[in-house]
Amino acid sequence: MRHAALRLLALAGTSLALASCQTTPAAPVHFAGADCTRPPVLHCPDENCSGATVTNGGPVIEPKSGRTYFLDYPCDLKPGEKVTLVLSLHGGGSYGNWQRHYFPILDQVDKYRLVVATPYTSTRMWALTDDEYLRDITSSLIDQIGAKNIKSFWLAGHSYGGMTSNRIVCSDFFKDKVDGWLSLSGGRIGPAPLAPNFGPAPAAAAPGQTAAPPAALPAFPPIDGANGSEPARQGAAVTPKCDINYIFETGEHEVASLPEKSPWADKYQCGPRKSVGEVVDIKAGYVYSSSNPNSTSRAWGLKPRPGTAEVLVYGGCKGGKLVADVVRKDKGHTEGLEPKVTEELVKMMLAAPGGKLRSGA
Repeated sequence: MRHAALRLLALAGTSLALASCQTTPAAPVHFAGADCTRPPVLHCPDENCSGATVTNGGPVIEPKSGRTYFLDYPCDLKPGEKVTLVLSLHGGGSYGNWQRHYFPILDQVDKYRLVVATPYTSTRMWALTDDEYLRDITSSLIDQIGAKNIKSFWLAGHSYGGMTSNRIVCSDFFKDKVDGWLSLSGGRIGPAPLAPNFGPAPAAAAPGQTAAPPAALPAFPPIDGANGSEPARQGAAVTPKCDINYIFETGEHEVASLPEKSPWADKYQCGPRKSVGEVVDIKAGYVYSSSNPNSTSRAWGLKPRPGTAEVLVYGGCKGGKLVADVVRKDKGHTEGLEPKVTEELVKMMLAAPGGKLRSGA
């Protein structure tokens, strides 16, 4: 009996010692001024998202400029956890929350451990004067996450936002940070000529009046010095001078043709482009070009619908670089991306080589 009692006392002592060594789990990461909620703040419903919602510029204040942006991240993000950082830029004439739902990776942040910043320019057209604001957002997030914890950093941009990504990706600030550029109908390296009727359709004329001509496409600033001085143009990106992964996504109807050749694939000595499968979505995207609901232009885009996308990849690229085209069939320029093709793009981004920030940490 005495020996049994001693063994019980020893076990109890061991349990107390183990309990005393246990520490309280670390609190989840909280980004300054960006409360994390589920569902995410100002999330659109599955359809008929209100104008007041999609035109919102975001609740997070960038302190240096006082301007706002959206920040989506896992609410259970742990200190030191490895993440992928994405800076997502809206198109010309658009808004932060419209972009957030056009390319809705806000729905993927928990599963794929993403930190996604979606900024907004009040002029609705990205300009050289916006660059400091974009740099300050990026610097703040890198500081808060820790460079060593960022597996990869991508620029993603729709239309004019894609062209802006092209303009800044090899600038002195971004070239040693960005691992990849996702062009969402924002210019292809190796031009994809636009469809002849590309552009927003004119609004319907009132009875007895002549319809206004289609809006002119905006001019674009020269590319940052690291890329040269020539301007980008609709459908054609300026070839970057730095080292990045590259995905071009487009609607089938917005381009006249999609060349098989790619100078970016040639740079990395990739093999021929091959189809690696289709992504089938039975659910529609969230948004479309609601500023002109009477538009029937397939090139510009109809209302959100289910769809199918083909994924085309250049294989065997040097250094494992990713160079790919993704074509959404029977889609135009402004139909929001469906959930499965969005997820496929995220998986491609995560599978591509990264680590520029970690190597420089």
